[in-house]
Amino acid sequence: MILAALLFITRVANTTTVSQVTDDYIEDGRIHILQDKDIPYYATIFRIHGPFLFGATDKLSVVTENMHALPPVVIIRLRNMTAIDATGLFALEEAAKQLHASGRTLILCGAREQPAQLIHQAEFEEVVGRENICANVEEALRRAEDAFKKINRKLAARAPSLA
Repeated sequence: MILAALLFITRVANTTTVSQVTDDYIEDGRIHILQDKDIPYYATIFRIHGPFLFGATDKLSVVTENMHALPPVVIIRLRNMTAIDATGLFALEEAAKQLHASGRTLILCGAREQPAQLIHQAEFEEVVGRENICANVEEALRRAEDAFKKINRKLAARAPSLA
């Protein structure tokens, strides 16, 4: 039990940083800020704030509980997610599968170093598609537009067969 507590403390400590705010830091952060972004009608954005570990994964149900009301593209912003474990990754994977089964596209954006490494190491990219893991919210919104166009093309191709 002591070893588990020490491991947890180490993981949480590894997510803490102290750094000086510089002009470059402010400029680099602009691509992550939502205030000046237009969120199109065909997309919605959820965010995870804080560590997404074992005890917090049930909170992700907010994404899928009213799935029928969601637009075709769902973006989960990970900018403020400081850490993720295997349970958190599994919860994201389940949400991705549910969204995909409903015909929706999931896009993840803004993952910090530790979550990004685990997402890559766990080959999670294969679940959502490499193109649906974006560096920032600006890139995610551009990807959402492309995904929406692709959805519309699929629907248009099916339309003649539905008539």
